[in-house]
Amino acid sequence: MNSLSDNHTEVFMAIARTVTPEVATLDADGAARMIAIVDQALLDRDPATRKQLGIFLGVIRFAPVLRYGRTFPALDPERRTAVLRWFQDCPVSLIRTGFWGLKALAFMGYYGQPEVWPEIGYTPEFDGREGVRHA
Repeated sequence: MNSLSDNHTEVFMAIARTVTPEVATLDADGAARMIAIVDQALLDRDPATRKQLGIFLGVIRFAPVLRYGRTFPALDPERRTAVLRWFQDCPVSLIRTGFWGLKALAFMGYYGQPEVWPEIGYTPEFDGREGVRHA
């Protein structure tokens, strides 16, 4: 990922596997496509936003050390879920907003892959007639 460091990418993918369990089933090519989608979305943002995201991913990486003695990627799925639930429900709106942004990126990275579309029943039409029902 060009927009985030390898450490930040590791944390992001651990978050993605937690909020979208299907991410864990991706092969190396699928994971690379997911990262490329997210990377492109981040490269379209200003450097300050990317920096804030990197800082937030660092917070998520190390916050569990205080309670569980391990970084976020090293936690089991149950503890990862508990940590993310705390960020999701945090009384500080900036933290909640950051979490929902990460969650949206994870969804975009996974569900934005054309290879996943048949799995979820998404069949877009690219001829400009998406809203027209065929008789």
